[in-house]
Amino acid sequence: MQDQKKLKEIILAGTVEVYGEKGIRFTMDDLAKHLGMSKKTIYTVYREKKTLFMAMVDYVFDSIKESEKKVVEDTSLCTVEKIRRILGVLPDSYKNVDLGQLYILREKYPDIYVKVEERLETGWDQTIALIEQGIEEGVVRPVNIKLVKMMFEASIEQFFSRDILVRNGIGYLEALDEIVNIIVDGIAVNQVQSK
Repeated sequence: MQDQKKLKEIILAGTVEVYGEKGIRFTMDDLAKHLGMSKKTIYTVYREKKTLFMAMVDYVFDSIKESEKKVVEDTSLCTVEKIRRILGVLPDSYKNVDLGQLYILREKYPDIYVKVEERLETGWDQTIALIEQGIEEGVVRPVNIKLVKMMFEASIEQFFSRDILVRNGIGYLEALDEIVNIIVDGIAVNQVQSK
């Protein structure tokens, strides 16, 4: 059982890497070659590419949640910096993955795209708690947290649902960083009062 779990982890990590290199159009042959294993071995775990993609969505979002947990537990960061980092968190292993190409999922694998949307809309407890903490500390102005969440989700969903980033020559990480800065700087209390 442990070997099966480890094999799944290896295949999913490899899938993220191959997706980073070739995008959604990678083949199972590409994955097998990258992993140095037979397609038959991959198919014993994931019977088809669609099933593999479904598992990859959970794998990616679970990794993001683990990274968020590390941000929350980092005592060297102030509350506003934790909010900034948790909104823009992306594990290092995903830095080369062009998430701006996920709009292709909507056409080719609509049910997988729905799963991406569902994962994007859930798991906000830590972020909401941080914003509430910032409001209590007086470093975040009182805002409607539900609206902040909707604004962020809508921005990310636009990145994923259309070729907007590709058409405008903007990378996903660059766009994510800019959206996070706009949202956080828009809710952070200005530390320097103008005279």
